[in-house]
Amino acid sequence: MSAYQHRWVDGALINLPHSKAVCVGRNYAQHAKELNNPIPETPLLFLKPSTAFAPLQPSFAIPRDSACHHELEIAVLIGASLRQADSAAIQRAVIGMSVGLDLTLRDAQQQLKEKGHPWEMAKAFDGALPLAPFVKVEQCGDWTRLQCQLDVNGVVRQHGDAADMLTPIIPLIEYITRYFTLLPGDVVMTGTPAGVAALQLGDKLSLRFANMTFDTVVD
Repeated sequence: MSAYQHRWVDGALINLPHSKAVCVGRNYAQHAKELNNPIPETPLLFLKPSTAFAPLQPSFAIPRDSACHHELEIAVLIGASLRQADSAAIQRAVIGMSVGLDLTLRDAQQQLKEKGHPWEMAKAFDGALPLAPFVKVEQCGDWTRLQCQLDVNGVVRQHGDAADMLTPIIPLIEYITRYFTLLPGDVVMTGTPAGVAALQLGDKLSLRFANMTFDTVVD
């Protein structure tokens, strides 16, 4: 697994650590429905550790002993500490956005959930968060109208529109900071739209965000 460092789309390093990612489950109604899950009344939060971060390009690895599903998400890069934050503080603290994959070992997750066990093993394993380089926030436009797309082997698998989020980006980060202090370099993963499916070795992926395309291969 390649060593991960935050980078801008021009390749320049971002001089920030990556201690954790805070992720949200079922933030798109259609995704909840496709997995036969109830739509939550409040955001469902979970963490991925620094060892889950991996560069998306030129390729990324998946575990080979369980069905590994792709979950395309808009990723938000935090540049200043946030605790009990309001909208103004959040807008000042966010420095970049991009796309990433919340990789999920679906069979393992379901088995753990059925037993009432935590399911970090299915979500927070090494390399479970491949991230594309970040676009500076001022180049991303209206946060409520962001869109992302995942093509697998030339076929559209997922298309997300921030307007369809159950909890939009700013309210989501407000909610997160009631419970978790966000530190510089932390990443917020904002939920996946419908269309999740298993990845196969050799799959060619194209992730689209902010008029940019990030191509990669599953290895």
